Amino acid sequence: MKKLLVLFFMLIIYCSVSAQNFTDISGVIVNQSSKPVGGATVTLLNTNFNTTSNSKGEFSINHVPEGNYTMHVSNIAYAERNQLVTLNGKGQVFNIKLNDASTQLDEVVVTAQKREEEVQKVPVSISTLSAKEVQAYHLQNLKDITGIVPNLYAAGPGDNRNVTGIRGIATTSYDPAVVTYIDGVNQFSLDTYIPQLFDVERIEVLRGPQGTLYGRNALGGVINVITKQPTNQTSGFAELEFGNYGEQRYSLGLRAPLIKDKLFLGVAGVYSKMDGFYTNEFNNTKFDKQHFFLGNYYLKYLASQKLTLTLNVKNYANRNNGPFQLAGSPADAISNPFRVNQNATTKMIDNIFNASLSANYTGSNFNFTSVSSYQENNRYYTDPIDGDFSPIDAVSLINNYGGSWNKVKVGTQEFRFSSPASSSSPLKWTAGLYGFYRYAPSKTGTHFGADAAAVGAPINNFTSINTNIERNYGAAAFGQVVYTINPKWDITAGLRYDIEHKKEEVKGEFQPDGGDAMITQPDTSSKANFRAFTPKLTVAYHLTDNNNLFATYSRGFRAGGISQLGSDPSQPPLYAYKPEYSDNYEIGSKNSFFDKRLRLNISAFYTLINNAQVPTLVLPDAITITKNAGKLSSKGIEAELAATLLKGLDIGYNFGYTHARYTDLVVPNNGSTLNLKGNHQVYTPDVTSMLSLQYAYEIGEDMHLVARGEWKYIGNQYFDLANKIEQKAYSVLNARLGISTKRFDVFLWGSNLANKKYIDYAYDFGASHLGNPKTYGLSLRTRF
Repeated sequence: MKKLLVLFFMLIIYCSVSAQNFTDISGVIVNQSSKPVGGATVTLLNTNFNTTSNSKGEFSINHVPEGNYTMHVSNIAYAERNQLVTLNGKGQVFNIKLNDASTQLDEVVVTAQKREEEVQKVPVSISTLSAKEVQAYHLQNLKDITGIVPNLYAAGPGDNRNVTGIRGIATTSYDPAVVTYIDGVNQFSLDTYIPQLFDVERIEVLRGPQGTLYGRNALGGVINVITKQPTNQTSGFAELEFGNYGEQRYSLGLRAPLIKDKLFLGVAGVYSKMDGFYTNEFNNTKFDKQHFFLGNYYLKYLASQKLTLTLNVKNYANRNNGPFQLAGSPADAISNPFRVNQNATTKMIDNIFNASLSANYTGSNFNFTSVSSYQENNRYYTDPIDGDFSPIDAVSLINNYGGSWNKVKVGTQEFRFSSPASSSSPLKWTAGLYGFYRYAPSKTGTHFGADAAAVGAPINNFTSINTNIERNYGAAAFGQVVYTINPKWDITAGLRYDIEHKKEEVKGEFQPDGGDAMITQPDTSSKANFRAFTPKLTVAYHLTDNNNLFATYSRGFRAGGISQLGSDPSQPPLYAYKPEYSDNYEIGSKNSFFDKRLRLNISAFYTLINNAQVPTLVLPDAITITKNAGKLSSKGIEAELAATLLKGLDIGYNFGYTHARYTDLVVPNNGSTLNLKGNHQVYTPDVTSMLSLQYAYEIGEDMHLVARGEWKYIGNQYFDLANKIEQKAYSVLNARLGISTKRFDVFLWGSNLANKKYIDYAYDFGASHLGNPKTYGLSLRTRF
């Protein structure tokens, strides 16, 4: 190992000092009226070379290795632009003209394949949301992208966790079927997952298996959230928002160079509070009053033009005085909306800490990236939480057993090498290693009170205490190559190999009220090992620069595991279940028309799932028992349309259709089995659709009156495998009206304006949570 490390560093040194020609570039950025554009960011993609234009629109980047690059230019008032440049001489000048954002669609850059590329040329089904679109849609939580992204559905039971599915690949377990990355860091499970959206630069959603580059649990796709990083340009923002139900939201951010061209700082934070939607009829009080703080901090050091080090820290502190706002059944939820009747009330304490250190080296022979991360979550209830969702004293849950319990810790490390941006070779490649370690000790007490007989307990006034300690670690090696056969054809091939080890330790205790705990399940442990190959093959045909076709085969997998210990003796612990695998076949077409005024992307897919993991929630412990119980097929189509019809008039329409059915599914049923072959997949609407229309009318220099309307349609879906808990298709109407200038925005907004009542999430035993009611408010934002 030491010899390999020495060889590696010698290689870096050699590549750094090897003979190479360099050049300086400069230019002027102007608008269509030939007026200078200041504050525009100029970046050579897949390098550390970037700068900002001054008040005269001038920019310069020095000592750049000769070669072929893509130059990306962006400014909030103008459409983003990509320009291919060839550097082969001294003092090259590039003068760039930007189009007004109201006359052309952006040329969006994504990092979907672990390198910066124009989204329309990447042969993957990708939905993107820019910072402007995040504000336009008034997105504040990741579940709000439901309907905006075709065939994506995300919801939660009211505990500030989201369960997300794409193309019929969904689950209710804490091991997700769709992976979320925030600033390059895998949000490993729902424990360490931050759902809030804040200070976002861009959201990328990759649909379909992405196992080759992203690994475990990218079975349905990947959500990439990228927040804004500091640069040489000092900038900031402040925002106030007030709405009904006592909503207040305050956010502030600042990005600035501490040492010009060397050290940069970014600090941003948001505090949000609300009185809640629900009333507890048991004591006639507000039930889900809550508040949170989310901070995002950057320290970026440019050691040289080749090496950048970035430290990113996030902390999320959430307090909820009424988690799990659940009615006993869908009928109760609809007939008596936003009211619960629970005798045991509590406060949820949820603290998440995420830190990452990334090193990005861009050389003449290869690029190198290292991302190290640490994630921690401590989540508990200050008092017992109601487990029967009723006013009787039957069942409550206890998990406040001290700071060493219910604290999840995760460490990850990725090393990645890739071909340099300046290379003229027809072969582009990416290769790397990934590893992780997770430690999750949980201790939960299920208390059966005076009315325990009502839920079938033979005795009352006792606590069943279950201890589950999970340790798992894994490693992966991956590689992907893109070979350009000629300007029309290219092929992408990739392969990843994952290994994973899991160990589960369990212990059970019985404790009568006022008495000592007695052991019912002695300390027992079990181990399991999993391996997976995830290949990918894509053929892309570039009909023109603006019309691209692709066909893909890809495989994905979701890690296996070991079941936990609960108080139900019919569900034995330490049951190992296998990984879940998918084979996905897809064709797609990406098109831009009329000088990038119209964009139309369409795709069709067919996915087969083997060893389908079927999670079953065991009450009252809230323990999920997962088993491999069948096979699933999912097929469908997707379409995304965006157009600038007239200056300032934009229309968007996203549509998805999914036909997801179990081709084989047998589940336990009261001591026997139940065949559910042919049933619909859970949390999978057959249709998702979003139509948006926005008009920005110029009322002065750099001032617009903006009106926006949205119609979201979600088709029929089921929440249980038996398909007895159903939500019929429904529509939601949203609107936004206000004034936007270069420095500030003032907007009135409203969501679910028709106040539609619908089930957003339901457990298979019937407990149901409603989607948000009609909300409205005022937002004020300033940029400086």
